[in-house]
Amino acid sequence: MAERGQLPPAAKRLCCRPGYGSGCRPGQRAGGAGPGSGALCAGPSSAAAAAALGLLPLGKTQSPESLLDIAARKVAEKWPFQRVEERFERIPEPVQRRIVYWSFPRSEREICMYSSFNTGAEDPTAAPGGAATAPGGAADAAAAADENRLPFRRGIALLDGGCVDNVLQVVGEDECNTDDQMSESWRKQTTRYELLLKLYMFGIIVFEEHLWFCEHPDFIRFPLKIQWEFDQALIKRTRKQFFLVIKQCCFHLSGTVTEPAMQSEPETVCNVAISFDRCKITSVTCSCGNKDIFYCAHVVALSLYRIRKPDQVKLHLPISETLFQMNRDQLQKFVQYLITVHHTEVLPTAQKLADEILSQNSEINQVHGAPDPTAGASIDDENCWHLDEEQVQEQVKIFLSQGGYHGSGKQLNLLFAKVREMLKMRDSNGARMLTLITEQFMADPRLLLWRQQGTTMTDKYRQLWDELGALWMCIVLNPHCKLEQKASWLKQLKKWNSVDVCPWEDGNHGNELPNLTNALPQGANANQDSSNRPHRTVFTRAIEACDLHWQDSHLQHIISSDLYTNYCYHDDTENSLFDSHGWPLWHEHVPTACARVDALRSHGYPREALRLAIAIVNTLRRQQQKQLEMFRAQKKELLHRGVTSITNLEGWVGHPLDPIGTLFSSLMEACRVDDESFHGFSDFMENMGQCKSLEYQHLPAHKFLEEGESYLTLAVEVALIGLGQQRIMPDGLYAQEKVCRNEEQLISKLQEIELDDTLVKIFRKQAVFLLEAGPYSGLGEVIHRESVPMHTFAKYLFTSLLPHDAELAYKTALRAMRLLVLESTAPSGDVSRPHHIASVVPNRYPRWFTLSHIESQQCELASTMLTAAKGDVRRLETVLESIQKNIHSSSHIFKLAQDAFKIATIMDSLPDITLLKVSLELGLQVMRMTLSTLNWRRREMVRWLVTCATEVGVYALDSIMQNWFTLFTPTEATSIVATTVMSNSTIVRLHLDCHQQEKLAGSARTLALQCAMKDPQNCALSALTLCEKDHIAFETAYQIVLDAATTGMSYSQLFTIARYMEHRGYPMRAYKLATLAMTHLNLSYNQDTHPAINDVLWACALSHSLGKNELAAIIPLVVKSVKCATVLSDILRRCTLTTPGMVGLHGRRNSGKLMSLDKAPLRQLLDATIGAYINTTHSRLTHISPRHYSEFIEFLSKARETFLMAHDGHIQFTQFIDNLKQIYKGKKKLMMLVRERFG
Repeated sequence: MAERGQLPPAAKRLCCRPGYGSGCRPGQRAGGAGPGSGALCAGPSSAAAAAALGLLPLGKTQSPESLLDIAARKVAEKWPFQRVEERFERIPEPVQRRIVYWSFPRSEREICMYSSFNTGAEDPTAAPGGAATAPGGAADAAAAADENRLPFRRGIALLDGGCVDNVLQVVGEDECNTDDQMSESWRKQTTRYELLLKLYMFGIIVFEEHLWFCEHPDFIRFPLKIQWEFDQALIKRTRKQFFLVIKQCCFHLSGTVTEPAMQSEPETVCNVAISFDRCKITSVTCSCGNKDIFYCAHVVALSLYRIRKPDQVKLHLPISETLFQMNRDQLQKFVQYLITVHHTEVLPTAQKLADEILSQNSEINQVHGAPDPTAGASIDDENCWHLDEEQVQEQVKIFLSQGGYHGSGKQLNLLFAKVREMLKMRDSNGARMLTLITEQFMADPRLLLWRQQGTTMTDKYRQLWDELGALWMCIVLNPHCKLEQKASWLKQLKKWNSVDVCPWEDGNHGNELPNLTNALPQGANANQDSSNRPHRTVFTRAIEACDLHWQDSHLQHIISSDLYTNYCYHDDTENSLFDSHGWPLWHEHVPTACARVDALRSHGYPREALRLAIAIVNTLRRQQQKQLEMFRAQKKELLHRGVTSITNLEGWVGHPLDPIGTLFSSLMEACRVDDESFHGFSDFMENMGQCKSLEYQHLPAHKFLEEGESYLTLAVEVALIGLGQQRIMPDGLYAQEKVCRNEEQLISKLQEIELDDTLVKIFRKQAVFLLEAGPYSGLGEVIHRESVPMHTFAKYLFTSLLPHDAELAYKTALRAMRLLVLESTAPSGDVSRPHHIASVVPNRYPRWFTLSHIESQQCELASTMLTAAKGDVRRLETVLESIQKNIHSSSHIFKLAQDAFKIATIMDSLPDITLLKVSLELGLQVMRMTLSTLNWRRREMVRWLVTCATEVGVYALDSIMQNWFTLFTPTEATSIVATTVMSNSTIVRLHLDCHQQEKLAGSARTLALQCAMKDPQNCALSALTLCEKDHIAFETAYQIVLDAATTGMSYSQLFTIARYMEHRGYPMRAYKLATLAMTHLNLSYNQDTHPAINDVLWACALSHSLGKNELAAIIPLVVKSVKCATVLSDILRRCTLTTPGMVGLHGRRNSGKLMSLDKAPLRQLLDATIGAYINTTHSRLTHISPRHYSEFIEFLSKARETFLMAHDGHIQFTQFIDNLKQIYKGKKKLMMLVRERFG
């Protein structure tokens, strides 16, 4: 057997260093001047052609590939080696070596794809869900740290650190096919060698990790003596037959990777084995025990070593070839050493195999030859990259079980992105991986729990299901998938679709949208109630898409050629195949057509996707023009009737298939400056993981565009078309939130584009169309009541157009301000059906779950217009009128008023009086709206309005006080408005002179008296306070209090005003009000902590201080109103301490004569107090418990003190105690305590 053959000269060999050649397929490495060299290959093209393509600088030359390498590379990519062997009787050794050489993957992109989440194939700044991370700062450092932990990056680090060693590739040769090349001794011992080979080869499959030991060159140097006995009749066939069965070209790579020692872990050596076939790694094993979806870093390091340093990889024969070259002694030594070194693992299997081989009827002896784990693939072997399915399922299960915590949602989004990446690389594992993910999603136990409880899944989880359904759409729409594969997917999708817990497409509501392939419902059942329709699940669209095909000749021409035109086509009907320019059109349900574009992009056909996208956009633009003409013909009729109809039952923005987003992304990819899909390839490793800012340019690279148009203008225009489409608000919370979310995401992408003159023309064109297109536009003159509002979109249009066309900007924004769903007079649906317009008659009041968000967006639009209109009186008046007409939420109008106030009173400039007036007017509207309703922010609103009126001027304050009854409650007007206006701070702020102060004060007093008349209970005290400086007004306010005292005012209000009167120096008025208050009071026997007690004591003290007559007048009122014994005794004692009329309120004593307890009025008070004690005692004894006995004894002690104040009090108290003993003699313990204390 010849040794490793000589490789072709350096100039004729290709390298696998990073770089791409023009002759390579996307994602494929090209060879260079030799394995390991860093040069790029020009492929079959000349150096000049390569230079023209920008792949080589001018003046540089390169040698072309050899024919051997070109042929070997193509064979290695497409053919299993068994087919090569069957096709050719003898394959020369150099050819075998080059086929094996090219059979290993040549692109690091695939290695990266199976060992990290992001390979840089997509926009590296885009995170799952559309989020983007700005370069720089902490976010950059965190992203770099995460990236360095990926197996791919760690594998590169191990490779660069020289940690890969003992790399060998087992390669087959075809040198021993004839008998004359074998010695006589080998021929004689064929059967014995075959038995040894069987023993080893069947064992090595189980212990493949020991393969590198068996290939060690020192293995056969040790002498061993062992006797072997074989039965010559075990297998009867020729040596040649045996050789052809066991000999195949090997596709096996092995090596060791040393993991450097860490702080807490010692250095470890990992043994790695890789099998490969047709440029794909088909299996990997590593002794590190990695349990993950991705290849471990050691597998990455070995793979990259083979790609970057193919000339340094040691090539060996297949193990079957090596064994065949051994004589009897060497084979015996080989097997025994293998068993000795690994006796604990190998010995039981070796003994079992030996027994089977020595048995004539064993299964092993029925097989020709023996298996070789290092041999190449057979024809029947599936050729796909190694994917650890068990780990995929386990990881998805873990992520789902975390319920959205610990970043599990992000990890699942990354897995979905990995599926898309595989599809784009046309890797069959994309569908396999998605199937595994879907199975775990369907097995999520929360689905059943949510369905049983009637609760909805979380929003983020719901989005994951949406992406799952979208990915299946892409897979089944693969333009080159086989029919049997599509049938298999359809069967699986229907199985999932039939499960009860399978999520519905639009959340928890039945879907009223039409079939995927139809824009409107058709047939007799088109109008059936949605409750009777089967629910559409997340898989329904994918199931329907299985009926779609790509065989339409018109479609094939569109996607396959940039030159497909028909300038002689004059059919101007609705469904014509070409437009007036002769450019192709594609008439299909728009979401379906866009799903085709997404499928083409997802499966790695960007040019075809771009061609179809352009045809769709041209079709939409043509339909726009037709719709405009149609509306103009019907305009008078529709405007006269004041009704309109929905032209689209399903909106394109927020649609499950995201048609507008798909078209926009496809066109934007074509005009990205750093895009590599359309303008050649750059080095993968240089781009991988780098975050670059995106720049877009006008690239008019396509034929089917108007003069001056580009992919960028087309992308912007289709986004504007979709955002401006009139569509009905969908049912259900999730569907409505999705409409809002997708609209904001699309606008966010548009905002990344810097507008130039060309794009401004597009904005003008679309804005004019949206204003004039009637029912086909969300900004039409008359729209349906339940149309999706245009506030968010109009705000973007307004800010974009304002610097270029202010009139159009304001016209668009003002038209979008309406919110018909909140207007009772909004037009309803049209019951007739104009041509090409589908009417929807609302049979329910719409449930707009996102109404709060919609109103906030309406408010934002109005605020933007107010800010822009500062200083423009006419614009401000127009915007104010629109706000007052269209905004129905007081809180949002209040926010606008505050915004206008802030803008008008910026610190560095003079106040804008016009904008201040707008702010005040909005504030006044809020006051009127909330006057008769409950609003927790009402006091804040009132205070703010006074502040705003103060900024406007004294006339504004005077106006709101004169018209207070339309704006404020009486309490607000007196306690907040008038009080604030009359404060010193307001007078100082306005720099008022005496005349202005008096005028303002007069308005405040008038307001106060009006409020006191209307609500004396709450405004009387404030009115008195405000009228203190005007005698007539004060007397009027006092009289209002007296008039209301007998009817509508409570004792607490009267006591408060009475104290105020005393404080102001009107004791008699205070006394009068106190007596009026006493008539409304009623204190029972057990209310000894009542808050009015202090007021009663104060009133008695006031009466006592005024004189005997006043005291005599109030005591009967006290006796009548107060039944609490302790309160009465307290009043009695205070009255006996000083002489009436001779003691101040602060209790200073004098030497006057004290009042007698035996005469009126104190005798009446004493009797009432004693009676209250007796009644209270009996009441307490009715429900007394032993724990209250001691408290009761103390109460009797206080009663005795009061009894003794009478001249016969001792006798009365004794009789009282005796009565208690007699009546309550059953309470023995209590009565015992009474006797102990009182006898």
